[in-house]
Amino acid sequence: MIAVTRGLVAASLLMGGIAGLGACKKPADAAKSALREAGYQATAADWLRASREDNVAALKKFVAAGFAVDARDGAGDGALHEAARAGAENAADYLLGRGLAVDVRGAADRTPLMVAAIANRQRMVRWLLRQGAAPRLKDHDGYSPLMLAVRENSTKAVGEIAIHVREDLDAALLAAALDGQAEMIDVLTQYGASVYAHMDDGRTPLMLAAQGGHAAAAKMLMELGCSRFTATEDGTTAADLARTEGHPEIADLILKYSAADAFSLESPTQIAAAMEAYVEAVAAAVPDTAVEAPAVSAAGASTAPHQPRGPRATPVALDGSTLASTPSAPAAVSPLPLLMRHYREREMPLQVVTVADDSATLRLAGATPRAVKLRVGETVPGSTLMVVSVQRRMATAKDNDGRLSEVSVVVVKDTNTGASRSLIAGVPASAHDPVALVEDATSGQRYTARPGQRFFGGDGAEYLINDVGPNQIVIENAATRDVQTLRLRGPRG
Repeated sequence: MIAVTRGLVAASLLMGGIAGLGACKKPADAAKSALREAGYQATAADWLRASREDNVAALKKFVAAGFAVDARDGAGDGALHEAARAGAENAADYLLGRGLAVDVRGAADRTPLMVAAIANRQRMVRWLLRQGAAPRLKDHDGYSPLMLAVRENSTKAVGEIAIHVREDLDAALLAAALDGQAEMIDVLTQYGASVYAHMDDGRTPLMLAAQGGHAAAAKMLMELGCSRFTATEDGTTAADLARTEGHPEIADLILKYSAADAFSLESPTQIAAAMEAYVEAVAAAVPDTAVEAPAVSAAGASTAPHQPRGPRATPVALDGSTLASTPSAPAAVSPLPLLMRHYREREMPLQVVTVADDSATLRLAGATPRAVKLRVGETVPGSTLMVVSVQRRMATAKDNDGRLSEVSVVVVKDTNTGASRSLIAGVPASAHDPVALVEDATSGQRYTARPGQRFFGGDGAEYLINDVGPNQIVIENAATRDVQTLRLRGPRG
């Protein structure tokens, strides 16, 4: 009897254990049932699909069913990669809240930001960056998010990434020129890439586009003001490369563009007006939804958000005789609130060879380069440039360790505009000194800036513009000698 009773008790305990086990499984089973009702199975494929479809409710059911949030597909991508690729911001936000890292690596060692950049998901790229995604990481092949976006011609994504990696924009522009991506070239320059960039071997974006037979890209670069007569160390120009690689039509296009204003000399006011017009045209195209863009400090670091603005009611073009700014504190403590918006230089297709008595020998570039000898008062063939004077004078030569040496100098005058220019032997002839368009971030007022120019800041201090280059301006406090660097941000940067 006792044995029978013990058997009944054991059976009862066993049945109770089974019943208890069923009770423990009930929530998970219910969650799986809910998943099936929602059209999903508890598989990695469906987990990724729910993320891709931005279905947060389904993702929660997966989690309730005990599904691992770090599940991946065969290639190595996880749910956050799928959300990034599809632009599923709600799903991405939920996944980050469940502990997934914003820079989790997936297929080809790519982060969600890289995946979004490849897919040209502008809003997702922006969102991921705001969540702390690193814009400088590289994938298995060494590509950063910016270079992946350029490679895939993801122009919308590039605009979001560019403001975070300004130091990489010139390399991106060279890559875009190599691939002939005209629209990408346009976008990159709007955010601070320079058409005056060059590779280690001296090739410029125009040279790369011409060499590759990319007419649209070459045309875009010339419209943006690139130097058409720049040559490599062996004297090769973009037109030469186009002909050598079997693209005579592009060589002719370059020379055609060159002929339009090849020898013209503009006044400071004309230069400022042209730069202002370009920046205003780009600013007018800024979408209604402003994108956060950090302001540039003296060292080029991000300090505060800056919102792109639309065109002003009354655009202003100045001759650059003075600069005005209103910093909130002395420049030694706080950088001048100036933004470099645009840069301009223009080479001319001629070079001074030598001078003798009252004549000068000039070499003219073109399909067939030639040398001409002109006297004072004569005009350069095919131009409105008149030789005003010829002389030999002492000057500092870069290739002479900075020592003074005698050089040939020819002064020419544009009989149309009245502007004059000194051309020096051994130095590429340019239509004007390097000039930048800077903007007061406080007032929005714009000014032109040239090397050697002095101005007073809102703090009352006097400043000197030491250098103006394609990518930056160097400004020195005349009293303290403190130096600030304003990096090129572009019209929309």
